[in-house]
Amino acid sequence: MFKEVIKPFQYKRRSLEEIEQSNTGKHDKKKAQDPVGTLKKIWFYLAMNKVKLSLVILMVLISSAMALLGPFLVGMGIDDFIVTQDTDGLIQLLWILGIIYIIHSLSSWFQAVWMIRIAQNTVFTMRTRLFNHLQKLPIPFFDKRQHGELMSRVTNDMENVSSTLNSSVIQIVSSLLTLIGTASVMLYLSPLLTLIAMLVIPAMYFGLKWITKRTGRLFKEQQRNLGEINGYIQETLSGQRIIKTFSQEKKVIGQFEERNNRLRLAGFWAQTFSGFIPKLMNFLNNLSFAVIALVGAVLVLNGSETVTIGVIVIFVEYSRQFTRPLNDLANQFNTLLSAIAGAERVFDIMQEEEEEIDEAEAVEVEDLDGEVEFSRVSFAYEKDEETITDVSFTVLPGHTAAFVGPTGAGKTTMINLLSRFYDVTDGVIRMDGRDIQTIKRSSLRSHMAFVLQDSFLFEGTVRENIRYGSLTATDEEVEKAAELANAASFIRKMPDQFDTVLQADGQGISQGQRQLLSIARAILADPKILVLDEATSSIDTITEIKIQEALQRLMEGRTSFVIAHRLNTIQNADQIFVLNNGQLIESGNHEALIKQKGFYADLHNSQLREKLVL
Repeated sequence: MFKEVIKPFQYKRRSLEEIEQSNTGKHDKKKAQDPVGTLKKIWFYLAMNKVKLSLVILMVLISSAMALLGPFLVGMGIDDFIVTQDTDGLIQLLWILGIIYIIHSLSSWFQAVWMIRIAQNTVFTMRTRLFNHLQKLPIPFFDKRQHGELMSRVTNDMENVSSTLNSSVIQIVSSLLTLIGTASVMLYLSPLLTLIAMLVIPAMYFGLKWITKRTGRLFKEQQRNLGEINGYIQETLSGQRIIKTFSQEKKVIGQFEERNNRLRLAGFWAQTFSGFIPKLMNFLNNLSFAVIALVGAVLVLNGSETVTIGVIVIFVEYSRQFTRPLNDLANQFNTLLSAIAGAERVFDIMQEEEEEIDEAEAVEVEDLDGEVEFSRVSFAYEKDEETITDVSFTVLPGHTAAFVGPTGAGKTTMINLLSRFYDVTDGVIRMDGRDIQTIKRSSLRSHMAFVLQDSFLFEGTVRENIRYGSLTATDEEVEKAAELANAASFIRKMPDQFDTVLQADGQGISQGQRQLLSIARAILADPKILVLDEATSSIDTITEIKIQEALQRLMEGRTSFVIAHRLNTIQNADQIFVLNNGQLIESGNHEALIKQKGFYADLHNSQLREKLVL
């Protein structure tokens, strides 16, 4: 029976140990916690509002002074006016106290409002810089991270910093000032009673040290788990069609529950340990109050000249004021730890290296003919694991080149290298005879357009999505591009035609319609280099014909690179490059490759047999 009762507590205890081990283990190896460094970075952003921050500190000084002055005058009033029954003096004191508490209230209100504004400005600047930095990060950064986890850093972690700045900065400064002021007045009135009041500090120190040692790690674990669960939710929401197609609902529910349970345990222990702080502080506060009252009463009864009833009243109130800031500091310390954990995750991203700066000799290119040459190009995503090995070929201006090969052969990598999402490990890629590393990335990409297998549309109107190809295009040019892309007919059937608002990622229209809009966007961009990633896959026959017609118009006069999965779509390509295991094993046009009876011919015949069977 006893084992059954303690079983849940044993489970929780083991879970806590696992959390602590996970924190001090593999996660810390990635980046050690640096609260001081993080606080310095936060202060850098706060300091951008120096004038307002100075006003806030002034208001904190005034409110803290008024908070100290009030109890002192009350104590003095007891000795000078109540004990002596001086009614006129008491009335004057009450007026003065009224003014003091009005000033205290007004200064507290001003400091709160101004600090909220400073906090919002600070977080606005941080969030803006974070978002701007994200736009400058290289594609490999996003390839290696869950998008939901990144979203958690931009939203949840930033909001955590915001809520802490709104309240904690004022509270910490006010508490420190109150502590210094209270201790000074207490020492002036009675060193003995001050010493008694200070006896609780060691107990507070060791108690808080024991608690915060655990809460720091736990709050960081909580933030990490929150980021993980957000990433998983985003992933499963995006993949709902696949989950339902393969009836994997139970599996993803189980995986979610596992992550959710880790978050629950980290949150439980973080909040449990941080919840010990107010209980500890209240106990020590009450203990200090009782001891001061007892010792003070004994001193008064023994005829002490320095300790009076008024002094005891001041000490009783000041003892509360002394321990209350300690309590507030302890509570804010936990909040601060949570905010630091979030801020660290934000600054981790901001410290990521931006996409490599263009070489000093890199130039803008106004116009291109479109000749592309790969010269002994090799590339590896990871060291000693080459994805592309010693590939050489030339594509003439206006020609169409296709990359074919099995999954993992390196087709997409070739495009990533051409667009400089990644740079070659060895060899050189030239465009019009110029090494593309001597061309500014923005300039290079401005001459390129992509029509991918999974077209992406932004939330906004149809017109805005097409205009993404050229932001300076007129409405007439947008509509002409839609005509050339065979998209105008279905656009004009929509409720607001070109001004119809599309949902995020083009939800609400078909895959074929999204593809036609992507083609219209590429036509409007008027690129010299065009990249097509099997733009007609998973499209019905009638829509495929429209897309093929639009693509032919788009490819006319442009150097085009096609990533081909269905070989019947590239039979008219000027050059076909066959890749396998990162090596260029065959090249030529369709007829020449069929005559070679090699890898391409086998691939073509196998697809032809599959089509006949269907």
